[in-house]
Amino acid sequence: MPEVSAIVVGAGIVGLSVAYGALRNGVSVMIVDRNPEGDKASFGNAGGIAVTEVVPASVPGLWKKVPFWMLDPLGPLALRMAHTPRLLPWLWNFARVGTASEVRRISTALADINGRVYDDLLPLFNEVGLAGDLLQKGALTVYESENGLRNDMHDWDAKRDLGVEVKELTAAEIREMEPALSPIVKNGVFTPQWSHIKDPKRVVDVLRHWLVAHGAEIVRGEVDRVVPTSDGAKVVLDGGREMTARKIVIAAGAWSGRLAKQMGDRVLVESERGYTTTIASPGVALEREVIFADRKFVATPLSIGLRIGGAAEFGGLEVAPNYARSKALVKLAKHYFPGIREEGGVEWSGHRPTTPDSLPVIGRSGPSSNIIYAFGHGHLGLTQGPTTGKIVGDLLLGRKPPIDMAPFSVARFSLKKASFYDSPDFLLR
Repeated sequence: MPEVSAIVVGAGIVGLSVAYGALRNGVSVMIVDRNPEGDKASFGNAGGIAVTEVVPASVPGLWKKVPFWMLDPLGPLALRMAHTPRLLPWLWNFARVGTASEVRRISTALADINGRVYDDLLPLFNEVGLAGDLLQKGALTVYESENGLRNDMHDWDAKRDLGVEVKELTAAEIREMEPALSPIVKNGVFTPQWSHIKDPKRVVDVLRHWLVAHGAEIVRGEVDRVVPTSDGAKVVLDGGREMTARKIVIAAGAWSGRLAKQMGDRVLVESERGYTTTIASPGVALEREVIFADRKFVATPLSIGLRIGGAAEFGGLEVAPNYARSKALVKLAKHYFPGIREEGGVEWSGHRPTTPDSLPVIGRSGPSSNIIYAFGHGHLGLTQGPTTGKIVGDLLLGRKPPIDMAPFSVARFSLKKASFYDSPDFLLR
């Protein structure tokens, strides 16, 4: 059998994890990215290893809440109106999967992949020198009213059924764990399986350097297209340079849909822009990540400060960020942390690659088995990256992955279940 070589398109946490999985399987690896060391969603995320997130974003009854979120110009959900026509197929399918039966199916798939996270993440962190960067302290989800937790109990019960440890807490118990929280918190849930890392940027930097030190080549360049060949595939860069390999993995986050469409695969992946503010000296201390269920944001204690993150903004890949959303997150945080100091906050925004069914796209391209997809992880790229790398490593060598791959196949977007799919005006460009 000829030596296996692979080109990985994308140097975010998923692409780097794929490269790690390939190298560990004896595959020679080249990583291509327009800015390998540059800012990505992998750098500015909230740092959570969110293994307990096994319920998709689209659930029954969600549509009742969306209009209220949209009415707030700086609320948890925003849609840039110029992007609406392109977003319609995604929105249609987001609504379509929000049924009880679909939620059960999707949740099972999410539980399958999240159930492997520590099996794959811990060995990677240990080998590359990141063992001390993982803080296994669980997470708190807090509510401002008794009704808030009661209204979410269906989701918590569903998580319990899928193996998530859930412990309900009173306000006093929560403040015993996190004294900085204000009396506005009335109750909450502790999920001990959740973890967080000290600094997402350090994770990708350390992993990238380890890959180079162990034989991976990194090429700086904008990928124009990916083309199947008789015995593999080739990457064509903007400017005409071509590179060939036996296998190519597309792990370019929110930009992956463009390359998949060129291949002839229909895929629904959108940029769900997220925002954060990181305060180096916030004047308040947390032990673990805190999720504010009512206001839809989080706060994570990192080695570089307190990171406050949230928001879901759909506006495409080209529109400029609205950093008023980063500022709004800090204002929300003041309700929960009366003593917080906001001076010196560093604002950030990044593109999270999100599918309507909350499942990543992992598996072979329809037109060519030599082209493999690994994108669309939404909020869970950091969480699922090492496991995605393990799965892709198996696919590169023709081995059976450790979980059922059918729910993650790109073919799911080609099932003609709605009239939107039949209209060329609504295809991703």
